[in-house]
Amino acid sequence: MTEPSLNVLALEVQDASRSIDVPTTRSLKAWCWAALRNNCAVTMRIVGKREGATLNEQFRGKDYPTNVLTFVYESRPVCVGDIVLCAPVIRTEARQQGKALRAHWAHLVVHGMLHLQGFDHESPSQARRMERLEKQILSELGYPDPYVVAA
Repeated sequence: MTEPSLNVLALEVQDASRSIDVPTTRSLKAWCWAALRNNCAVTMRIVGKREGATLNEQFRGKDYPTNVLTFVYESRPVCVGDIVLCAPVIRTEARQQGKALRAHWAHLVVHGMLHLQGFDHESPSQARRMERLEKQILSELGYPDPYVVAA
């Protein structure tokens, strides 16, 4: 009988945001683990609006900061990449959408981790699959459906 393989997560967190409400490294790591489907080496960078806007412009051609960006450098045999989270955007979105800030952070970390592992939402079927998995993971973590906006 073959032993089940255990996935491995290597995570480095860099906080360049100067925000006071960034979750702890322990929380960020727990959310990464919950979304882990493959072995991954991740650098997670928490940024402010300026760096978020610069990266979004440079890599997506959009002149504004976005909540999460995922950069995949290698997918096999180990997922290697960066996840960039923009703290002020996440805070604003949570407030505008009537969501708990911690729940919104958890969602975006899970979302970024799934992107890193090859999940996407470019087509309707891909979006349904990814959203279903996000809802399942977040529910297991005790968070509500991230796609229900209370506003």
